[in-house]
Amino acid sequence: MPLNHRLATLADETALGAVMTLAIDRLQSDFLTPDQVRASHGFMGLDSRLIEDGTYFVIEDGGAIAGCGGWSRRATAYGGNHSGGRDDRLLDPATDAARVRAMYTHPDHVRKGVGTLILSLCEAAARAEGFAALELSATMAGVPLYRSFGFVEMRAFEDSGVPLILMRKPIAGPDSGW
Repeated sequence: MPLNHRLATLADETALGAVMTLAIDRLQSDFLTPDQVRASHGFMGLDSRLIEDGTYFVIEDGGAIAGCGGWSRRATAYGGNHSGGRDDRLLDPATDAARVRAMYTHPDHVRKGVGTLILSLCEAAARAEGFAALELSATMAGVPLYRSFGFVEMRAFEDSGVPLILMRKPIAGPDSGW
């Protein structure tokens, strides 16, 4: 059965939160210590602003949520509703990269194309709004997917002792200016 996608609604928040918790706990454990996995919950999670902006996708497989993720035209780089450092400033498509945000795959649906579908949807939507690049803050578990989709590493950093990598990808061709 093919994967289906739709825009998330605020009514999806509880179900999406459950998928995110499973993904953090089960998919990060091969890359992080138990303390780092616990710390991840302190800044990862759902940002309802993405749902309100109409830029957050739900991926379904046979009616079950297989994953979720989206993009943003806002400056906040990553994190959930509970995270500090939020910045709702709108980005300038002429000079800024759109942000890929809050990508999670249900552990029962890994390696089925969920992440690739989300990235494709994000890229097409950001391109339609005039953005020439995508940027994201990758978890160690996500780095292989992002590399395979054409993202390159810009710099490593940490949040709460959890390693992350800032990655970027042009979406407007080889002369995108970055």
